[in-house]
Amino acid sequence: VQLQASGGGLVQAGASLRLSCVGSENGFSLNYMRWYRQSSGKARELVASITSGGTTDYADSVKGRFTISRVGIKNTIYLQMNSLKPEDTAVYYCNARHFGSSKWDDYWGQGTQVTVSP
Repeated sequence: VQLQASGGGLVQAGASLRLSCVGSENGFSLNYMRWYRQSSGKARELVASITSGGTTDYADSVKGRFTISRVGIKNTIYLQMNSLKPEDTAVYYCNARHFGSSKWDDYWGQGTQVTVSP
């Protein structure tokens, strides 16, 4: 499974960005697709997740501002980020988790930098 993330950039506080993650289509719908982020000196944190059935979950810090969505059962997700804050500055990573061959497998895309200026 390959994941390609894009959409990061430099914006001012209060602006919006949309991140995209396009996953390879291998004949199955990945069980979980997620966005993580990692800022300088901090551990990677889970931002949002969505299941193949469309169930979503968010970190408390982004609830009401970020929306994760998925293109049907395809392995493509988006992260709409509104009302961005300087503390949202981080490298954002796309992740997929899928149960295959009797075990859970994790896949990671390359990161995309999001920088929010005050």
